[in-house]
This record gives sequence, structure tokens and C-alpha cells, in this order.
Amino acid sequence: MKRTSTKLADGRELIYYDLDESAERDTVDRRALEAVDSHPELRLDLATGDWVTIASHRQGRVHHPPTDACPLCPSGGGRHSEIPAADYDVAVFENRFPSLAGRVGRCEVVCFTSEHGASFADLTEERARLVLEAWTDRTERLSSFPGVEQVYCFENRGVEIGVTLAHPHGQIYAFPFVPPRTAKMIAVADTHRAVTGGNLFEDLLAEARAATSRVVLAGEHWTAFVPYAARWPYEVHLYPHRRVPDLTHLTQAERTEFPGMYLELLRRFDRLFRQEGEPAQAAPTPYISAWHQAPRTGGEELALHLELFTVRRSAGKLKFLAGVESGMDSFVNDVAPEAAAARLRAVAS
Repeated sequence: MKRTSTKLADGRELIYYDLDESAERDTVDRRALEAVDSHPELRLDLATGDWVTIASHRQGRVHHPPTDACPLCPSGGGRHSEIPAADYDVAVFENRFPSLAGRVGRCEVVCFTSEHGASFADLTEERARLVLEAWTDRTERLSSFPGVEQVYCFENRGVEIGVTLAHPHGQIYAFPFVPPRTAKMIAVADTHRAVTGGNLFEDLLAEARAATSRVVLAGEHWTAFVPYAARWPYEVHLYPHRRVPDLTHLTQAERTEFPGMYLELLRRFDRLFRQEGEPAQAAPTPYISAWHQAPRTGGEELALHLELFTVRRSAGKLKFLAGVESGMDSFVNDVAPEAAAARLRAVAS
């Protein structure tokens, strides 16, 4: 992998990740851009102890542009995008409309491919491995920034999730605080250690592997399973068998096996609802894919893992976070986890 860091016209960082070590990335961003003027503010919700980010400048971000105006496609034909080069493998840049910036963290956009009409599931294993290397590199570098507590790599896919750009991409948030879900995991894991003497996540993985009814895929170094108390209709957690805090600690063998398993999971998600009568050309399954990594401090009991889930509960029906979920943060799942795992096994290639 070759990593090339450069600057966009407004001073934001752009990083190219290339499979070809000889790739030259010296194309200049010739747009006339004003400096990014974003001033997100962190406010503490005194009733819950959770931090809330106020980022009103994001109201002006690009919203569903036509394909020929996509800001994530390569530049060319007289059109200039966020990527000055005429082609790229993987590109990462600072978000022009960040939720977090300056002394309150950082937000980055990860473009998985230059192909506008593709998706992550369309990547080859070699290209998916390159994305993994980009996530790992950004985790290492952002974790070293002053004030950053946790690095969160994720992908939102589909308009049902709220995606405003169709180009295949994800995001990375460098949080200046420990987000609520991670803080809750830390508290539960610490209690689990005190009560049982074991690690919560090692025990969850062992229990899932023993209860084979919820296992979707199992490899030499990774296992994908539906959690016992899944919150979403179709939710899969992907764990390395060896507990590590973040992506930077994976071995070469673990990195090599990951792309094939992850791509197979994404492709199974896309086949889920076509089995229910959706036409082959139906919109791909919307999903959120989220890497959970240990924060800088206090997360010694946490384990790196990926959580993949869809808001679709059946063909043509979505799982809405209504009164119970949004109002009380108490989930109700319409699909039994064992049934979800069986469906995901059944739609194998």
C-alpha cells in the first residue's frame, strides 16, 4: 500500500491509498474554495450525562446531487470534485461540513472506490483489504491527535439511513469524548469482570460460537453471529477470535481473512429481501456498518468488533425508531435473532 497525503484548495487534508506503489498523486486542487467555517459546539445534557454536538453549519451540506455533480467522484472533463485526481483506489479527506472539528475532534470521509455506481460489496478482496488498511492507518494517526478519545469508522448505506451522497463512502469520527454506547459497554464489561473474573466480549463470542443457531459465518480468525439480544431485525456482529482493542492490533492473518468474510456478509444482506419477492434491480439493502474500538482511556476490557445491521425488517417495510426506541431507548425487535441468523445462512452464494 502507498499512502500519499496532500492538501485541498481550502487547506483540508486529502490522503490517497493506492495498491500501486508507483502511483503519483500530485494533481492540484484548482477550485476557488473559501476556508471551512465550521464551529461545532459540545453541550452536556445534564439529565443524562451525554454529550450532544451542535453543528448548525451542516444544514448547508450537499444533498442528493445529480451523478454528474457528485463531489466524491474523480475530477475530470472540466468538473472539479473533492478528489482532484482523475482516478483513485481509496481516498480519505477532511469533511467540509464536519460535525466535529478543531479542538472538538475531526470528521473524515472515506471513498471506497472511484466507481460511482458501485458499492462496498462490489469490491474485490484486494480492494476491500485496502479499505481496511486505510481504516487502520486513520485509526492510528487520529488516535495520536491531542484530545481525541475514540476513533469510530463507519458506513451509512441507503437513503433510508439518511445518506445524502450516493457514491460508495463511509466516515470516520475522532471523538473528543467517549460516546454513550461505548461508555455503557465499559461499565457493563467492568462489572462483568468484577463478578465473573472473565472478559465480557470473550465470553459473548464463546457463547455465540457454542450456540451455533446464531452463527452466520465462521472462519479461522473471525466469527460472524447474530447477538442473543439483537436490537435490529437483521444484525450481525463480526469478532476476531483474538481480543484486541482496535484495528491497529490485528495480525496479518486476521487482516487477510477479514475482507472475504465481510464481503460475503454484505452480499448476503443484499440478497435477504430479494428472497421475499423483491426484483433483482430493487434498491440495495440499507445498512449501517460500525467498527467498535476501545477509547484511549478506560476501555481495557473492550474488544474490537464490527456491528452490521439494517433498518429494513422485510421487503418494503422499515424498522422505525418510534416512541419506545426514540423516547426511552428501549428496543423492540420484530425478528427473532435465531430466525435472522437462519435467513442469513440460507442466502449464501
